[in-house]
Amino acid sequence: MKHYGLIGCPLSHSFSERYFAEKFMSSGIPATYQNFELYDLAALPDVIAMHQLDGFNVTIPYKEKVIEFLDEIDVTAQKTGAVNCVRVREGKLKGYNTDIIGFEQSLLSFIDSKQVKALVFGSGGASKAVRYVLSKLQIDFLMVSRNDIKDAIMYADLTESILKEYHLLIHTTPVGTFPDVQSKLPLPYHLINERHYAYDLIYNPAKTAFLKSCEQQGARIKNGYEMLTIQAEESFNIFTS
Repeated sequence: MKHYGLIGCPLSHSFSERYFAEKFMSSGIPATYQNFELYDLAALPDVIAMHQLDGFNVTIPYKEKVIEFLDEIDVTAQKTGAVNCVRVREGKLKGYNTDIIGFEQSLLSFIDSKQVKALVFGSGGASKAVRYVLSKLQIDFLMVSRNDIKDAIMYADLTESILKEYHLLIHTTPVGTFPDVQSKLPLPYHLINERHYAYDLIYNPAKTAFLKSCEQQGARIKNGYEMLTIQAEESFNIFTS
């Protein structure tokens, strides 16, 4: 019997436990999958040992911090600086980033053309995967952060001219995730229109306050469910290969 799980905090919104349990059952693979809500990542080695984990997924807020616990990291994950899937073999941990393939395939099924510029809201681990894909697709982007960091502007700096130039809006932060569904980013939503694409990596709720506000202004919208299922399939393949 193999054992897998999800590491993060909070996990009340996650679909992974049910998804993987059903996936293992339908595939005839004897394995368990459970959530491990960790308030301190320092507990990770104990969790791995206690539950004899053969692999685990990683979500907010540990996609970057988990790297220090790994023995090896996939080349692509190393380039992004974020890991969301870890395979355990003979006590050695190897990290991967399946968000990349999930986001890329989901994005390409959403936008009509790659001749578009993007605003990426957030600077965390999920944002790194998004920015990696945009660079790969040669889509120009500008990062927007609540913090004053290099190569990014702050939310207060968003102007009408910027939103006229950048039509792909990508939300990578946890703001608006269940149960805090009323929260949304401080954007000038009145400047968004039918020329915009609004993509939210959040999948619970299916339509966040961010997506609702963009849709009301005429933008085309998409949530993160398709990305989630694609990356989960890729994680499953890594676990069982």
